Amino acid sequence: MTTHHECDVLIVGSGAGGATSAAILAEAGHDVLIVEEGPWVDQGSVSPFSLDQMDKQYRSGGVTVALGVPSIAYTEGRCAGGGTEVNSGLYWRPPEETLERWRSRYSIKDFATDDILAICEEVEHSLSVQPVPGEHTAASRILQRGADKLGWQNGEIPRWMTYPEGAGATQGRRQSMTRTYLPRSFDAGARILCDHRLDKIVRNGRRAVSAQLTHAGNPVTIAFRDVIVCGGAIQTPAILQRAGLRHRIGRTLAVHPTVKLSAKFDAAEHGAVNTPEDVSVFQVKEFAPNMSFGGSASHPGLVALALTDNWRDFGKAVTKWPELAIYYAAITSEGRGMVQAVPGMRDPIVTYRLTKRDRDLLGQGLARLATVMLEADAEEVYPAFKGAPIVRTRADIGDMASRFAASKASVMTVHLCSTAPMGDDEKRCATDSHGLVHGTDNVFVNDAALLPEAPGVNPQASVMAIAIRNARRYADQRAG
Repeated sequence: MTTHHECDVLIVGSGAGGATSAAILAEAGHDVLIVEEGPWVDQGSVSPFSLDQMDKQYRSGGVTVALGVPSIAYTEGRCAGGGTEVNSGLYWRPPEETLERWRSRYSIKDFATDDILAICEEVEHSLSVQPVPGEHTAASRILQRGADKLGWQNGEIPRWMTYPEGAGATQGRRQSMTRTYLPRSFDAGARILCDHRLDKIVRNGRRAVSAQLTHAGNPVTIAFRDVIVCGGAIQTPAILQRAGLRHRIGRTLAVHPTVKLSAKFDAAEHGAVNTPEDVSVFQVKEFAPNMSFGGSASHPGLVALALTDNWRDFGKAVTKWPELAIYYAAITSEGRGMVQAVPGMRDPIVTYRLTKRDRDLLGQGLARLATVMLEADAEEVYPAFKGAPIVRTRADIGDMASRFAASKASVMTVHLCSTAPMGDDEKRCATDSHGLVHGTDNVFVNDAALLPEAPGVNPQASVMAIAIRNARRYADQRAG
């Protein structure tokens, strides 16, 4: 038996774009229905950065790849709140020069830098963005110490967290979408259907008229006035393609490719450096925007995974996991990828091509990151690529660099964007300046897919600010 719903605005996805859109539109008086493919998972019911969390809150248990040489592993949140529930919560405003470049290069109207940054201030207040009170974790201090010894620019990145009186770095409560914008949307009358997979948006010419979904194996239909797709940079283009919309959609995937290493420190001198439930809040920006360094999740299972590229030589270190922490070098890529929905397949095929410059930068980034670790007094460094040596000295870094090839590395990313870029230049862009898909009257995009390029920093602040901008424009137009 088919279940049927109706609404003014159907929002597909409940992450950084979907939740903020829902709050703005519900508060403006629209009847908003959110559909989310994944479950609602209460914070605290799973351990952060654990394998259990990956199983319950990530798509495919966190194991998805963009095919290429090398293939790039990527992660997607698949739960109420999307990626805001599972990432580190580090908050970066979009750089002003990035906003200005996007405005001119992609002909984005009504995109004044001051206006976007003013919305960022609102977001920061709503999410309680702030630095860690009191002492930082050992993993944070290591990155800061190594960069300071080298004289490299570094600093703490604030997070969307609240902290009880006298709390330390690991006692914060994540102010993700399930704690902020989603409850705000519910207070204004919005509804959410979790565990509902969108199969198809049905169109009649330029207008979308309904959605077909599946819930617990049963069919569901939703009739709406307008639909806003916020499924993320991978799922959003696939949803649009299944609806027969293809102009500039899914052809310009941009990511921040990342390589990693594990570093071991003397327990007698540094104590336990591994903090399974947290990450370093320091980043090194000496070589930005081309590359940056930071701390990665270091749960014991992830430490073991990081050592597998040369398990014969590295494997014995896993028993010392409390003395190990994982760090990354991320680059701003010139390469681009594609997302292609294929009939009969549940998820799209994703490909990505690194340029020679990208591959060279990954090697340089890993070498510089290893240098930071040695300056921070690491005993041993374990680079994550096949055939990598154990790095103990500066001379070993040269050996590591000579053996490195991107094709042998475990390259990954958590930042995905640009698969339906916005702007009034239809030769470059899939949507107009406010997210309306070109060639349609009522199909909108309002998530990371809109970002014309990878911003060089964590993109979620950019996503939220732009989504709020677009939702307000929508509400103003519909009110008129």
